[in-house]
Amino acid sequence: MFRFLHAAHRFHHMHGRHHGGGGRGPKMFDAGAMRYIVLQLISEKPRHGYEIIKELEQRAGGSYTPSPGAIYPLLSMLLDMGHVSATPDGNKKLHTITPEGAAFLAENRQFVDAIMARMNEPAGGHGDVRGSMHALKVAVIQQVRENNPDEAKLALIQAILRRATAEIEQL
Repeated sequence: MFRFLHAAHRFHHMHGRHHGGGGRGPKMFDAGAMRYIVLQLISEKPRHGYEIIKELEQRAGGSYTPSPGAIYPLLSMLLDMGHVSATPDGNKKLHTITPEGAAFLAENRQFVDAIMARMNEPAGGHGDVRGSMHALKVAVIQQVRENNPDEAKLALIQAILRRATAEIEQL
């Protein structure tokens, strides 16, 4: 938790009046940028933590999935800052933007829009391929986990995947 908060604090200073170096190499987002993205998603509609993870994965075309270890501490931080409120919803918490959070987003609208645009760009010109890979992954997981396939169906799925792999390798 301390490293996460330190990274968010460092980002705030890097994009405020203080300019420092650092970072651990290219990532989809650093902790500070993620705060704006998550707050933007919550401003669009109230969300649970898991919904935020899935929405980020979908918007990034499957090329990025934040870990729960990044999202849930961030939601706690946004709650502590007064930018979101959380109400119990079964065994989950539904996060809703507060007026303070909406004002924070409005004050940083240009930056938020730039981050969201970056997230929607195809990564390295391979966005369509990444999206297709993600769709394949989702289809396989759905068939295997949710539909409880028998051995014959599992063998068929494996054969399809082997054929696709072989065809791509032959290109």
